[in-house]
Amino acid sequence: MRRLVLLFLGLVGGCSFSAHAGYDLAQLEALALEKNLSLRAAGDLIDSARFGVVSASAFPNPELEVLSGSARSRAVGGESGNARSISVTQPIDLPTRRATRIAVAEAGLEVTSASVEAFKQRILADVRLRYYELLLREAELATAKEDYKLVNAVRDRINQRVVQGESPRFDLIRADAETKSADMRVKAAEFREQQARTQLQHSVGTALPDDFSLAGRLRDVPALEDEAVIRARLLNVNPELQRAKAEVARSELSLELERMRRLPTVALRGAVDEDPDMRNSRLGLVFSIPLWDQRRGPVGEAAAQLSRARNEMDAHIFSLSQALGAAISQYRIASTQVNALESGILKEAEAALKVAESAYKFGERGFLEVLDAQRVFRAARTELIAARFQLAAAWVEIQRLLASRESVSK
Repeated sequence: MRRLVLLFLGLVGGCSFSAHAGYDLAQLEALALEKNLSLRAAGDLIDSARFGVVSASAFPNPELEVLSGSARSRAVGGESGNARSISVTQPIDLPTRRATRIAVAEAGLEVTSASVEAFKQRILADVRLRYYELLLREAELATAKEDYKLVNAVRDRINQRVVQGESPRFDLIRADAETKSADMRVKAAEFREQQARTQLQHSVGTALPDDFSLAGRLRDVPALEDEAVIRARLLNVNPELQRAKAEVARSELSLELERMRRLPTVALRGAVDEDPDMRNSRLGLVFSIPLWDQRRGPVGEAAAQLSRARNEMDAHIFSLSQALGAAISQYRIASTQVNALESGILKEAEAALKVAESAYKFGERGFLEVLDAQRVFRAARTELIAARFQLAAAWVEIQRLLASRESVSK
């Protein structure tokens, strides 16, 4: 019995731990790909395009014509009676035209698949950005609470000195104002943190626990590969560019198909006619003659669509190259800022704050010097948090352009 109780407690404890374990970025991405309703709807477009290929592969149906009536002879001694006519027409699907039609549908499937992949990358990028934004807001909230504790501790020391007559009451009034300001910053940070939490839930597309937490840190941003390698990958894997290339291929095939449709269509026709006097059997071919409609309009439309697709592909290549360059520059600038703040500025501001607090404690400095040192330290820490978020945002944009499924390793 005791073993069963211990086993039950172990299971309950394990479940409780799993329920409150933090979500890492890979888990949130998996949830978004699995549960996002908009992505499911986009997946239905691929199924529709697949059935479009099936439709393009279908052979034309035969046409059956059955006529029945009566026959009356005008000649003397001629026979009168029932008359019947049966004919079957089978359109002939020319192999070259059929192959081109199927190729157009398959190119359409490629366009749809690339569009869905681009949409999927936008969802993943939004989840990643919201993930880092929540980490940003959590860091801001933590620093705001820490600032409040620091200011409140200084306020308590000032109050003691005012009570003992060592400091003027005006210092206490300033300290109270600074404490209220710090408290307002905490409340504002809590509101922004709650907003970021809601936006992340919306991006994931499924209900997360109200008290969910994140397992990552804002500083956990992977390093970039060489820029030449990144640019080479961009031209090969970017889904928007792949969609533009597939659109060009489909437009080329559509133009070829419209030119083929200028040629006459062929159908095999067989007929049997019966009347009281005789029975006739006929077998032959039916041709359509492109005399009046030579499909100038459809051919011209297809040519214009091809020109548009090529121009859009060139525009995509240019815009994607510019966007990648901007994201890489942002990543490098943010990385430089983070290194500068971590290696020197923040440490110097923290050291200056400690010196000011110690000097004030021993009566060597005034309260204003402590406040100034706190503001400098708070500004440096805020800049570091913002720079880390900008670094993460640049990484997210680069991964979106490269259609990467890479997540931050834990």
